[in-house]
Amino acid sequence: MTMDSQDIRVKICGIRALEDALVAAEAGADFIGMVFVPERHRRITADAAKAIVEGVRDSGGPVPRIVGLFADQLLDEVNAIVEYVGLDVAQLCGKESVEYAGQVSCDVIKVVHVAESATAADDAGTGERVKDFSGVGHLVTLDRYVEGIQGGTGKGFDRDVAASLSKANLPFLLAGGLTPENVAEAITTVNPWGVDVSSGVETDCNKDHAKILEFLKNARAAASKTA
Repeated sequence: MTMDSQDIRVKICGIRALEDALVAAEAGADFIGMVFVPERHRRITADAAKAIVEGVRDSGGPVPRIVGLFADQLLDEVNAIVEYVGLDVAQLCGKESVEYAGQVSCDVIKVVHVAESATAADDAGTGERVKDFSGVGHLVTLDRYVEGIQGGTGKGFDRDVAASLSKANLPFLLAGGLTPENVAEAITTVNPWGVDVSSGVETDCNKDHAKILEFLKNARAAASKTA
């Protein structure tokens, strides 16, 4: 996956409706994500996801890269969904190995969960895990570790950990507790390659179009100041 130094990337995750996907695409999202992890409340069926993908690609408007989220699922299942739905990227949210990621049939984003105890001085192995995956060409999302939760947690972590990795020129998407109100500060503090949001652009567990637009606007504005 190409990772150059142009404008900040924005991923809007947890998409379950074509209308939400089109709003995110028109607003300039670089990635939209759909969840295929069992028992997550934003999970979507392969058929529903395929309809969204086709709707976005046939819309005549911008087409972001389309990501499917998986966690500790059989490799054959992941690759079958990638092909059937037409995904560009698989985001691996569980304990998948580098070897597993290398057998996925499309580009990969690997979630590296950051321990609550991690600090810039002692990142609890975060940096090494990022290097393991980014060193072989995979993109990484940094998210907070929460016991028993695979994928997005909606919880923040010590951003000094992420900032130290950014200073080491390790590209990653920053996730965990981001909202339209705090994304600018997060970008200014951390200077990540991209940002990833799901619950932070929702109201009553549904995507809020005004929040999606505000998140993207605030992220772009902050990135232009740090460029």
